[in-house]
Amino acid sequence: MTHASDLPTWAAVLTALLVLIGAGLTLAGAIGTLRFGSFYERVHAPTLGTSWGTGAIALASIVFFSALGSRVVVHELLIAFFITVTTPVTLMLLVRAAIYRDRTEGTADVPARSALKPSGGNIAPGSDGAG
Repeated sequence: MTHASDLPTWAAVLTALLVLIGAGLTLAGAIGTLRFGSFYERVHAPTLGTSWGTGAIALASIVFFSALGSRVVVHELLIAFFITVTTPVTLMLLVRAAIYRDRTEGTADVPARSALKPSGGNIAPGSDGAG
């Protein structure tokens, strides 16, 4: 058990502020998930909560346990790092799978493959740009 009553006032205020910021960002991501219409709009909102919300809560945890233990606690940096790295990758994979599904089903709202190619001369005619 921790002795939270031994926490200095400055650390308690900073911890509370960071937890509120993290919770607010996570709430904004959850509300965005509910309010946006299509999958492609909805998929962006939760990344706000997982990236910035987790970062603020991890900082709150670092401040709290560092002030209580009178030593720097940085285990939470690993958590924040891995969430920050994996969230965009997961988002990209989900969106690519949804685009593939929608193109296969012939959904009209998805741009055609040719619309995604740059207009510059970097891609040879007939190639898909994967190269």
